[in-house]
Amino acid sequence: MTALAAPPRRASAPTAVTGARARLDAGVRLGSLGGLWASLLLVSYWWATGGGFQQLAGWEAGLTSTGRLTGLLAADLLLVQVLLMSRLPALEHAFGQDRLARLHRLVGFTSFTLLLAHIVLITWGYAAGQLARTPATLWQLTVDYPGMLLAVAGTVCLAMVVVTSVKAARRALRYESWHLLHLYAYLGVGLALPHQLWTGQDFLASTARTVFWWGLWILSAGAVLIWRVALPLWRSARYRIRVTAVVPEGNGIVSVYMASRRTAQLPAEAGQFFNFRFLSGRGWTRAHPYSLSAAPDGRSLRITAKVVGDGSAALRLLRPGTRVLVEGPYGRLSARARTRRRVALIGAGVGITPLRALAEELDYAPGDAVLLYRYSGRPLFERELTTLAADRGLDVVGLPGHRRAPGSWLGEGVGPVDDLTALRYWVPDIADRDVYVCGPEAWADDVRRTTEAAGLPADRFHVESFGW
Repeated sequence: MTALAAPPRRASAPTAVTGARARLDAGVRLGSLGGLWASLLLVSYWWATGGGFQQLAGWEAGLTSTGRLTGLLAADLLLVQVLLMSRLPALEHAFGQDRLARLHRLVGFTSFTLLLAHIVLITWGYAAGQLARTPATLWQLTVDYPGMLLAVAGTVCLAMVVVTSVKAARRALRYESWHLLHLYAYLGVGLALPHQLWTGQDFLASTARTVFWWGLWILSAGAVLIWRVALPLWRSARYRIRVTAVVPEGNGIVSVYMASRRTAQLPAEAGQFFNFRFLSGRGWTRAHPYSLSAAPDGRSLRITAKVVGDGSAALRLLRPGTRVLVEGPYGRLSARARTRRRVALIGAGVGITPLRALAEELDYAPGDAVLLYRYSGRPLFERELTTLAADRGLDVVGLPGHRRAPGSWLGEGVGPVDDLTALRYWVPDIADRDVYVCGPEAWADDVRRTTEAAGLPADRFHVESFGW
């Protein structure tokens, strides 16, 4: 691979523009969390004004009333869960995919727990508070009440998604299988809510409630259709991206080069990722996320991936001219998150890919950017990093060897020094930098703990972990 020429400097150092974007993103985060709590308080208020507290005085009525409240909160959080992963640009820019995924997981588990509580409490209350009558009552409600068969089917779909989202289950599944099963969340939400919208007392008691619930449902469904379906299809048709070359990098790693007549118009930044579908045969219906491993130059895109599953293995078989469908760009591991003149880039293994792109695109003076890179075997992009060090003044610190112990993010070749001492030695002013991190989730958490111990504020730790 030919060495890179020194790229033109881009206006990605902290400026009034990036400062304004940082304030906007902070406002969106605050507004989103405020909106979430406001919606939960609103539905709780409507429950209370509908006699919720008074009904708690009796056993049967209390069970039913508590079941109504858990159902309202579950319905609200189910729709919020959909919004979180609908790829809304404002949320993507403000939170980033890593943070959104964590919130999505928390909200998802909470909403499903409340949904189960709703089913149990409502059924128990309708059974006159008698456990022995509960199974028969559940059957009667399922077959006799409008929309209940759909609700049961939706609950089964959601249960399947929740079970396969547990870390132990995720490790046992291939990514392709997990991704397909996870799509049932949309079906589950679509099936679980109609019976409440059609017959639920708390949904129909006033015009304001009806408008709120139908509006939230339409907003969630519309966001998915626009940002997860329509926009990717439009961009794929507009840019007509095709594979131009496939280059083995060694150690089971391969780079894929792509180009389009309109690549210069694609709104991508170094550090971001796309979901790719390569129209090369079986499996093209499943999208796979890959970060850009080179800064977009207006002519081509490059991704680099390690062969670990069916999707990445298929990359080696791609041929020039293969059509590519894209979703994205996504992620906040970019210049958008930057607030300081100096930066530190910390990566492990193939997690170096977005950081290598950032090292090319970010504007920095010699010595203002340092890259800490843990690798085993031959380091990836060795020649390119050497060129960036010579032409841009990037400080590159190699951390050779496998991860030396649980709880440490350093390589075995570093020596017996502890993580915090090593970090402060290599980057004494780490607390005054923006830190960009990419690698396995557990490894990235270890890096986070070390940087926090070194005094880095949480809002300047920018992470994109891989490993679903």
